[in-house]
Amino acid sequence: MKIMDFLSEDAVTVDLKSVNKNDAIKEMVDLLITAEEIDKKDKAKVVELLMAREALGSTAIGHNVGIPHAKTDCVKDLIGAFGLSKKGVDFDSLDGEPVYIFFLLLAPQDSAGPHLKALARISRLIKDKYFRDILRQAKDKKDVVGIIEAEDEKKL
Repeated sequence: MKIMDFLSEDAVTVDLKSVNKNDAIKEMVDLLITAEEIDKKDKAKVVELLMAREALGSTAIGHNVGIPHAKTDCVKDLIGAFGLSKKGVDFDSLDGEPVYIFFLLLAPQDSAGPHLKALARISRLIKDKYFRDILRQAKDKKDVVGIIEAEDEKKL
């Protein structure tokens, strides 16, 4: 599975403004609304589902990376957004560090396979310090997409 199979190019930002978990999640959901991946009327429900998942345990997995995710009936296919924070976000990370790199995933309520494959794929990629470092240096959406596409090609 390639990340660009589910990551919407229109839901990518290199300039997240949020400094806390709740605001960062809302900002990432707004990216999906702007990209027309989810309906604006579903924003509160999607944010609530993502925060409920966070209540079970932080999705900030260390190495300054967070992968907030949830299942919802608001989407028909697995979708994703990407956000880069210059300042870092307090996301209750397992290692206590701020999160700079975010991959937000939403999967259909009744799907397990693609959701888990996407989480595994992202987790494998972000173990690579070089990949994390070049993502953090991305200047714009085009950079991010290019970096991810290049990794998709060489690490399948």
